[in-house]
Amino acid sequence: MDFITYIIDFILHIDQHLVEIINNFGIWTYIILFLIVFIETGLVVFPFLPGDSLLFAAGALSVLDGSILHIVPLIITLWLAAVIGDSVNYQIGKKIGTSIPEDSWFGKLINKEKMEKAEAFFNKHGGKTIFIARFMPFIRTFAPFVAGASRMNYRYFLNYNILGATVWVLLCTLAGYFFGNFPIVKDNFSLVVIGIIVVSVIPMVVSFIKSKMDKKSAE
Repeated sequence: MDFITYIIDFILHIDQHLVEIINNFGIWTYIILFLIVFIETGLVVFPFLPGDSLLFAAGALSVLDGSILHIVPLIITLWLAAVIGDSVNYQIGKKIGTSIPEDSWFGKLINKEKMEKAEAFFNKHGGKTIFIARFMPFIRTFAPFVAGASRMNYRYFLNYNILGATVWVLLCTLAGYFFGNFPIVKDNFSLVVIGIIVVSVIPMVVSFIKSKMDKKSAE
C-alpha cells in the first residue's frame, strides 16, 4: 500500500521529485530518465510508471537556467528509451507470449484464441494501434507485448514504433518546454498532470464505449 501511495505521489508531484533527482544525481539524470521510460514501455509488469507527465516535467525543467537537462539531448535520450523499450517488449512477447499458462490472469488476456484474433487485428490495423497506444497509459505497455505474442511482422511494427515514439516524445517534451514554466502551469502542476492523464485515457474510453455500442448494435 505504501508503494502504491508513493507511485501516486511521484506521478502527481513529478516536477518536485525530478528536481530532487537532478540535484542528487546530476548528469546521471539522463540515465535515470532513460531507465524509467524504458521500463515503462519495455517491461509489461510496470505499466503504472509515469510516461506523459514525466516527459512534460522533464521538458519544463530543461528551460531553467543552470539545469543539467537540455532539450536536444533530453529528446534523444527519451526517444531512444521509447523505441528500444517497445522493441524489447515486442521480443519478450514473441518469446514467452505463447508459453504463459492460459489459466493465469495474464494468460486469460492472451490465450491462443485471443492471440489469433490479436494477430488478425494487428495485421489489419497494427500500425495505427501501435501509434495510438503511445498516447494511452497502460495500453502502451501492453500493446508491443501483444504485438510480439501475436507474431505481428517486426519491420511493420518497428516503423510505427519509431513514428509513435517520435511524435509522443516531441509532443510531450516540447509542450513542457514551451508551456511548463508559465506561472499558471507551475502553480498548478498537479492539476496539469491530472489533466495530462485524463487526456491520455480519452482514446481508451472512446474505444471502450464504441466497442460496447457496436456489440449492442450487433445484438
